Amino acid sequence: MVPVMLQRWHEISFVHWSCDPALLQLRLPRGLQLDDFDGKGWIGLTPFLLVGLRPVLVPRVLGISFPETNLRTYVRGPNGPGIWFFSLDAARLTAVAGARATYGLPYYWSDMEVRISAEEVLYYSNRGGRARVRIRVAKENPIENRSALETFLTERYRLYSLLGSRLISAEVRHPPWKLNQARLLEFEETLRRAAGVEFPSSDFLVHHSGGVDTKIGLPHRV
Repeated sequence: MVPVMLQRWHEISFVHWSCDPALLQLRLPRGLQLDDFDGKGWIGLTPFLLVGLRPVLVPRVLGISFPETNLRTYVRGPNGPGIWFFSLDAARLTAVAGARATYGLPYYWSDMEVRISAEEVLYYSNRGGRARVRIRVAKENPIENRSALETFLTERYRLYSLLGSRLISAEVRHPPWKLNQARLLEFEETLRRAAGVEFPSSDFLVHHSGGVDTKIGLPHRV
């Protein structure tokens, strides 16, 4: 992969729900198959602070930083396993416009904030009152041995999207996540409802990571 964009996904949390795979498959474009785990589909909400967004060869200090929150599921496509995004909220309008035009990703501008301390992270997002997030997470002990499910939900190195009517894919590279256990102190979200993927669930998982440095490749038609 030849990277075209560098960034850090900093102080990220992972909130996951399981659901009937058939419900999510209906929301996917032709060419993608839902990637399930033990017969369950999964929806993930991932708020974080994006740090140092910049083209390759540009120093990190010149990159831009802003909060972001993604709503996603896990798929298998022509180029292998990856992520399909239902929505991506970001607090920088130029980044929203650029990602929509280049990668076809469903980005939205939102009023957002991330507050970070040694023990907690607070994420806030408001997409014009149509989709809101307020999540406060307590960071707990490191996870020394990840389960197969934790690996399935976090180690994803490709994205899929639609650019016009064409299915495209881009490679994503970063070190393996160093996950922590996490505990919710506050939780409010309407992103799933706004995206039409608020399904009943018997599973609810929360994790945290200090983050990873990431390289994003060019999008290609598949």
